[in-house]
Amino acid sequence: MEIRAATRADRDAIWKIFHEILAAGDTYALDPKMSREDALAYWFRADTQTYVAEKDGTVVGTYILRPNQLGPGSHVANAAFIVASNAQGSGVGRAMAEHCLAEARQMGFRAMQFNFVVSTNAPAIHLWKQLGFKIVGTLPGAFRHPEKGYVDVHVMYRSLLDASEAS
Repeated sequence: MEIRAATRADRDAIWKIFHEILAAGDTYALDPKMSREDALAYWFRADTQTYVAEKDGTVVGTYILRPNQLGPGSHVANAAFIVASNAQGSGVGRAMAEHCLAEARQMGFRAMQFNFVVSTNAPAIHLWKQLGFKIVGTLPGAFRHPEKGYVDVHVMYRSLLDASEAS
């Protein structure tokens, strides 16, 4: 599997994966009816680095990396990940997450924060915990799940600094 910066040529493949996740409506707080144009504008914002995971010439996942906030908060990264349903459970998410953490460190980010991890997304929460993220807050009933109703959302965080850099 190759993980690389996305190009304009990847937009159709990214939209296919993105649309599938939007339609499911169970992990992202985005309008399930979001247009292709709006979804790609969100995924390719000016302040965002966009990547794809490619296996045998097919895009099987994508992630974005950007500052979580502007100005004095811009040293904390934010990221979002989408894996094609036919590639879930095959290590694509973990590979992208590890790539993302390395990229974030290289870009000078000191930490990474996920603002809205739906509590019913057990595979994501399990992976983030394995990679050193901690739940630092929970928003009760903040996500309207299409099958389970109002469910909690977690804010997850981890430092990107080595112990010697932490001060």
